[in-house]
Amino acid sequence: MGQKSNIANKAETATTQLAPPTLAEAFRVWLRIGLLSFGGPAAQIALMHRIIVEEHKWLSEKDYLNALSFCMLLPGPEAMQLATYAGWRLHGVVGGIIAGLLFVIPGALVILLLATVYAIYGDVSIVSALFFGIKAAVIVIVLEALLRVSKRALSKTEHWVIAALAFIGIFFLDLPYPVIILIAAAYGFFLSAGNNAPAVSKHSEQNLKALLPSTFNTILIYLLIWWTPLLLVQMSGANQILIDIGIFFSKLAVVTFGGAYAVLAYLGQDVVTQFGWLSAAETMDGLGLAETTPGPLILVTEFVGFIAGYRENGVWLGVAAALVTLWVTFIPCFLWIFAGAPYIDWLGEQPRLRKALDAITAAVVGVILNLSIWFALHVFFANVSQNSKGILKLWTPEWSTLDLRVVVLTALCAVLALVYHWSIVRVLLLASVLGVVLLMVFPA
Repeated sequence: MGQKSNIANKAETATTQLAPPTLAEAFRVWLRIGLLSFGGPAAQIALMHRIIVEEHKWLSEKDYLNALSFCMLLPGPEAMQLATYAGWRLHGVVGGIIAGLLFVIPGALVILLLATVYAIYGDVSIVSALFFGIKAAVIVIVLEALLRVSKRALSKTEHWVIAALAFIGIFFLDLPYPVIILIAAAYGFFLSAGNNAPAVSKHSEQNLKALLPSTFNTILIYLLIWWTPLLLVQMSGANQILIDIGIFFSKLAVVTFGGAYAVLAYLGQDVVTQFGWLSAAETMDGLGLAETTPGPLILVTEFVGFIAGYRENGVWLGVAAALVTLWVTFIPCFLWIFAGAPYIDWLGEQPRLRKALDAITAAVVGVILNLSIWFALHVFFANVSQNSKGILKLWTPEWSTLDLRVVVLTALCAVLALVYHWSIVRVLLLASVLGVVLLMVFPA
């Protein structure tokens, strides 16, 4: 009787964990995530893991890691795509659209406001003051999630080795992110231990064939959604810069694997050199704004679009250019997810593909560690440079620029989050207030 009771309790717990929220409940949570998504992809992945997996248990650890591995294979902002997938998993296409939009819109509105101030006055130093403390809190949030995810993703010795090699490859050798992911996938598919597994079941093959027609329809619909506004803009005889921006950032949405940091290489080459829309320093200012405000770092493209339009013909063309940039940057993300999401579970059922995804997940841990250290270095030190020593690329801080105020804030946030288990909101709010106080009491 006692054993049956235990089994019933476990079943009840599993049911509770899998029960989906109402759309209204999900809307509030996605809005919360959108407002709190500071610090770039590592922090955002950490934030969603804590809220979606740990707090609400809307996705299992396995589902979350499978989706993360899949999203890291896609071009564009992986954190936004992960949110879109989670929304789709809970409430279908409507849920995915809501989750994806709420992840982007708060930050996009802030960037638009700050880009306007920047274009008119040429200074947004007040933003640095307001978000000074938040950066310290973000470091701790990322560290906490990295520890939790690594415990689950690195279940075998070979996974630890893959994660370590991925970190070395991207941090010390400056290897392109897609190359690291492809090597990990190839290892998992061809060489990983335990690949002598049964072939794909007939049931699985039938499920795959059933998905293909709807996938084709999804691709067609979102291609039309993506390109129709650009065709209408061109037919309306609007300023040519809107067409140029639309085409340029559409290309970027297809080829920029690795998120905003990968985007910077293209921005530096084309936006600065070919089009002359911004200077290199202004592009970095845009990245700085995207790093200190909520939303994906790839919102730096919105900043670039606005400044380009503003310089062509004032604020309203700047706003129009920003909207075009946002459209062609993020609509493709919905296409990738809605076309690919139905296959994630199927991929997880295939023995070799499962091993490939496991290897990718392990490599992703190394990549997130790289982003975390990169972010922490740039928060702790005012000056950080990359130096070459043979084949090694080393990020070297200038020790005299160490900001002890940030070190103290980070230590305090670590105690509150890791020891006393404060909520993310409480830690961020306190860090923000204390950051402003420290800047006033101990100005640089």
